[in-house]
Amino acid sequence: MVNISVGFIVSFFVTMLIVRYSHFHAKFSADTDLEGAQKFHSRAVPRIGGLGLAIAMIVGAIALEFSAAPQFREYVLLLIASLPAFLGGLVEDLTKNVSPRSRLIATMASALLAIWLLDARIVRVDIFYIDKLFSIYLVSLLITAVAVAGLANAVNIIDGFNGLAAIVATMMLLSISYVAFRNNDGFIMSAALLLAGGLLGFFIWNFPAGLIFLGDGGAYLVGFVIAELAVLLVKRNPGVSAWYPVLMLIYPLFETVFSIYRKKFLRGISPGIPDGIHLHMLVYKRLMRWAVGSKEDRHRLRRNSFTSPYLWLLSLLAVLPATLFWRNPIALIFFSFAFVFTYVWLYWSIVRFQSPRWMIVRKKK
Repeated sequence: MVNISVGFIVSFFVTMLIVRYSHFHAKFSADTDLEGAQKFHSRAVPRIGGLGLAIAMIVGAIALEFSAAPQFREYVLLLIASLPAFLGGLVEDLTKNVSPRSRLIATMASALLAIWLLDARIVRVDIFYIDKLFSIYLVSLLITAVAVAGLANAVNIIDGFNGLAAIVATMMLLSISYVAFRNNDGFIMSAALLLAGGLLGFFIWNFPAGLIFLGDGGAYLVGFVIAELAVLLVKRNPGVSAWYPVLMLIYPLFETVFSIYRKKFLRGISPGIPDGIHLHMLVYKRLMRWAVGSKEDRHRLRRNSFTSPYLWLLSLLAVLPATLFWRNPIALIFFSFAFVFTYVWLYWSIVRFQSPRWMIVRKKK
């Protein structure tokens, strides 16, 4: 547990300093767009929370070196590989001028670096005929790059409300660390625990008050590291089903796939155009009826903070069975389909104003 405590302490204090002295860097770091389709805060807030996570991971590497841990070298290589993904997002946080395509390309570059440095490739999906394709190096390389970039972008998509992405990602990392522990994979377990600790240190300042945001830098860093650890966990440990990361990551992944389908085929717009009807946004608008329509900061903050727990529970419906049945492909496939059904039912119930009454939160009079 040394790694999780190091991550927590460093991230907590670095994030505290960013928040405390935000008046010095707000001109560059603050999210001042309060009217966008995906904006639900009422004041300018620093969006460089990923900086605290990055520093926590660097300090974690130093701690591993001092403890003479055998996983130090692999961990440093993972940090090096994450740089393009993190820096692409961080530059966007500071300049607001990096396109989604450029960030995806940067994350793909990180995935290719990880393949070169760690041989972090998808080599099987536990479907016989498809697995044969992954024996072709170029196929494995291309699919891995696209999958890793896709997950990093998916984490960025769900990062819409205070505490949402941080806790969802923490649950995933704790699941990865448990499965890695069961397979005696010290590197993956240590890296997952370190980043989980960093996210918890950030979470204290992010939820419920929303004093700082994860930002694109943080979201892409977290998504990239989770994706790489999941790829390596399956590749290095034959006993781990390839369906384990599918189910464990299915909430952000299916959110992305469903959003592309919804925008391109139902609305006829580009998937890259932001809109305000992602599931977490519908939960905010139609289930969180706490002082709806009020412009008061305290009411908007309360609605914001009430939204995330709904999605934490939704994600737990996937992460928990994935953790319990990590080597049972039949159970993992069953729960994957169950999650997709639950997600679609929930989405269409909300969008058609047919949500069960017990799900709606109203302000008591």
